[in-house]
Amino acid sequence: MQIQLQQIATIKSPFCELQNMPVQPCGAKETYATIEFKDKYVEGLKDLDGFSHAYLIYYFHKIDEHKLRVVPFNDTTNTHRGVFSTRTPMHPNSIGLSVVEIVSVKDNIVTIKGVDILDGTPLLDIKPYIENFDKIEGEVKNGWMHSSFDEVQAVRSDERFI
Repeated sequence: MQIQLQQIATIKSPFCELQNMPVQPCGAKETYATIEFKDKYVEGLKDLDGFSHAYLIYYFHKIDEHKLRVVPFNDTTNTHRGVFSTRTPMHPNSIGLSVVEIVSVKDNIVTIKGVDILDGTPLLDIKPYIENFDKIEGEVKNGWMHSSFDEVQAVRSDERFI
């Protein structure tokens, strides 16, 4: 089976280099960006402006190396972890996922806020965040990840994934 994904849009952000970028959306809460959709997908944006947040599914287009074990940014013990227990960009398929705030939808441009994504990143899909579907109730386990919210906000990328 062969899987083919198509770029539907391009994310335009203020981050032009991988070095020193926020590594999670919470570290870029006040960062705005735009998503420029290809004309053939504009009709699909109808009604998106009724949602406050969306999931962006995108391609890490600047990642050339994939690893099965990495030292993630938020691991204060500097322990090598299995890549599937991390949110690093080194996954075999180089797919990224971020939840962002939708600011506006106009023509083929969606303005978003809370962006930790490199300028020029190809967008593969966008899906609305729906609290009744997506909110986790009860106990949530975070595995090895013990960094506080403030610590996660402060982390910036370095040479590990460049």
